[in-house]
This record gives sequence, structure tokens and C-alpha cells, in this order.
Amino acid sequence: IKSYFTVFLNKLNHFIKINDIAINGCSDSDGEKMFGLDGEELAYADFNKQEMIYPLPPFIDPFTYQEGTYEAAVANLQICQQNLKTTDHVYRNTDIDEVEFGEKNTLICHVTGFYPAPVNVSWTKNQQKVTGSSINVPYLNKDGSFRQTSRLQFTPQLGDIYRCAVEHLSLTEPLTKIYDVKVHVLCVGPSVFCGVGLTLGLVGVAVGTFFLIKGNECS
Repeated sequence: IKSYFTVFLNKLNHFIKINDIAINGCSDSDGEKMFGLDGEELAYADFNKQEMIYPLPPFIDPFTYQEGTYEAAVANLQICQQNLKTTDHVYRNTDIDEVEFGEKNTLICHVTGFYPAPVNVSWTKNQQKVTGSSINVPYLNKDGSFRQTSRLQFTPQLGDIYRCAVEHLSLTEPLTKIYDVKVHVLCVGPSVFCGVGLTLGLVGVAVGTFFLIKGNECS
């Protein structure tokens, strides 16, 4: 959760950005409830000790969240675990959608871990340059590097081969990702991660094939 506050001082606008975060998470046997501010942990629920823990340094004035915060965390844990059971049951009994020939879909080339911005992303189909792709503005990662995503609308046809090529100042040659409609995804270049995610119902968006290119590592 991001909160933005605007402070007016001496008729000048000073913008202060505060990152306030609250996390709820669970597994079938454990849970997590954490509050943070600007990357620092303020408090978390200890479900073994049955209380909120405030891991703050001694030079900070002590504070606590309102009464009932731990009880609310317990309630959220129960809801999370129930939702987990329901979701697990649904997806275990749901057939995974596959690419259908002749049906429009989207190829996604996601590039992350680079500096400085931006990168240049180009697409080819059967070794012919393709136009009409889109790319978002660079977004800043927490480590100071950047990420960008390019999308290409396409209609899968048997035998078509699509390439996503990424150019950057730090690269001596473009990094390339290949999607072969006939066979599978191939990996070319030392820094390319392979992956296919077609019609991802989990996030509610049919996004076609997902390409991830990151940093200078390959696995």
C-alpha cells in the first residue's frame, strides 16, 4: 500500500513520498502479518507468542498499534488459510488453457535488472521485422536498476517463430528470446530466462507467452 502526502511550506510545494506496507500471508500451517514503513519492519504478529512484536531500535520512541491488532491478524490468518484451501481445490481441478491456433494472444518480453534506462526491444516473425508492439516507460527497482515490458499482439499459426531482441548500452550484442509456435520456448544468450505462461487465470489476465530477461545471469 503506497501513501502519498503533500506538505505545503512557505507557499512552496514539497512532496514527501512515504511507502507504508501491510502484508498478510499464509501457508497451510503458518501465517504472516507484518507492518512496514519505508523498507523498515515496524511490527509483526508472532502467532506462537500470541502477540504483536515491535522490533524497533532503542533510540526510537516506543509505539503500538491499536488494541485488537493481533486479534485481527489471527482472523485474517484464518481467512487466508480458508481461501488457500479453496483456491488449491479450484486450480487442482481446472484444466490449463493452451494456445489455440488462429486465436489472438499476446507475447510479453519483460526486461529487468538493467542500468541506465531505457532498453530497446524489437520483435521479428519468421526473421521479418514486426511493427505494432508497445513498451512501457522504465520503472525503478529497489536496487536502483530498471525494468521494462514490451507486448506484441499476435495470432498463433503453426510453424511461426517469434523473436524478442533486447538492446542496451551494457550489451555487446542483443539478447534474444525465441517463441516457436510449433514446438516450445528456446533460450538464446547468457542472460535470458525461459518461461511460458499462457492465459494465467491466477491473475485474471490472458497474457500469452511471458519472456523474462534479467541481469547478467542465466539459469
